[in-house]
This record gives sequence, C-alpha cells and structure tokens, in this order.
Amino acid sequence: MAKKPKKQDKKPSSTIALNKKAKHEFFIEDKFEAGIALEGWEVKSLRAGRVQMRDSHVFVKNGEAFMVNVLITPLQTVSTHVTPTQNRTRKLLLNRREIDRLVGAVERQGYTIVPIALYWKNNRVKVEIGLAKGKQSHDKRATLKERDWAREKQRILKRG
Repeated sequence: MAKKPKKQDKKPSSTIALNKKAKHEFFIEDKFEAGIALEGWEVKSLRAGRVQMRDSHVFVKNGEAFMVNVLITPLQTVSTHVTPTQNRTRKLLLNRREIDRLVGAVERQGYTIVPIALYWKNNRVKVEIGLAKGKQSHDKRATLKERDWAREKQRILKRG
C-alpha cells in the first residue's frame, strides 16, 4: 500500500508588520535580529495587527539601541486603565558585540539603522533591523526598472 501524503499544516504568518519603505529608500547591507521591550497593551495591539513602521528608525545612545517612530495604536479595551503612549521610544535588546558593530558602522562608514520587520518568534516579538545606506533618486529609479523588467520576463516565459 502506498503511504498517504502528509497534510501541510498552514501556520499563520509570523510577520506582524513590514517596513516596505526601508527597502525602497535604502540599500540594506546587513541584517540583525533584536528583541524589543514592550508593555502589555502593546503586545495585545501587535496581536491585533495595529502597528505602523513607515518612518521608523533606530539610534544608539549610551551603549543601548532604541527604536523610534513605530506607531502602535492601543485597543479600546486597554485604554481604560492605562494611558498609552503610541509613539514612545522602545528599547531594543541586543548583545554588546552587536551594538558595537552597529555603532562602528554608523559612526565610521555613514550607515543608518532601520527596522525592516516585526515578527513573532517563540511567542516573543522580534525586530529585524538592517544596516543601510541611503539611495539616491536615480538608484530608486534603477531599482524600479529592474523590478519591472523581471516581471516582464516572467510574463514572457509564461506565454511562450
């Protein structure tokens, strides 16, 4: 008798939010995974998907990394007993070695640190941050042309 094929369990996506502008406005050279210090109402809001990362960035101060301009909108049920601050500065949890590497790249080589994605990993919220260099407008146009050409090639291959 032939074995029955196993059913693929579809897990819900572990990605909470993506910073799509980061890939459009920056060349991302290196990526790091960092934990993030959150309050209880923020975790609840993240589970509901109420987060925006559009203009967010990371800075390092006194040997600690912080993420700013991440907008987490509180749920109505939470705001009864807590006064939530949507746009507060949140501490990132990184090793000393990783922070030193980030600081070196930012200070010496002119890089920027941008958050790329928020996601769940073992029931903890993680942030993917990237060392990035800013793109000029002609670089952005070249990227768009390459993407359009790749789509066009796929269409041609499907037809023929």
